[in-house]
Amino acid sequence: MTQNQTQTTQSNKIGNYLTFIVLVVMVLALAALFIAFETFMLGDIVTAGILAGIGLISMSLSVFLLYQSRRATAAVKIEIPKVMTTVECQNKGCGNKIIREFQRGDYVFKDLETPCPKCGGKQMVTAIYKEVKEKEKTYAV
Repeated sequence: MTQNQTQTTQSNKIGNYLTFIVLVVMVLALAALFIAFETFMLGDIVTAGILAGIGLISMSLSVFLLYQSRRATAAVKIEIPKVMTTVECQNKGCGNKIIREFQRGDYVFKDLETPCPKCGGKQMVTAIYKEVKEKEKTYAV
């Protein structure tokens, strides 16, 4: 498993746990509201008001947290970087250099079976790296 997949799996687990906890709080808030209604019907207005306040605050906070966690999860986008391979001709006079996408099985100093398109000599993988994209610069106006 790659590092990006591991991070995605961990964030999904955290999101699922948070959702479960928020739903439990929401059920408890509904129970508090129901008990507040029953208490109000029995005539204890103070206790009913306190339970209703607790229920409404808990319900509003749980709905807010559920909304925020789902929105934040949707906004997170993990970008998988492009891995590039540099292939160079082994003939000193040729100097042909090809940059291509990484292929499974590539490693540095690997001799390739395909001949150099320029001189027909042997080719070797000389570098493997990830392509780095520069962040856009913002200028104060």
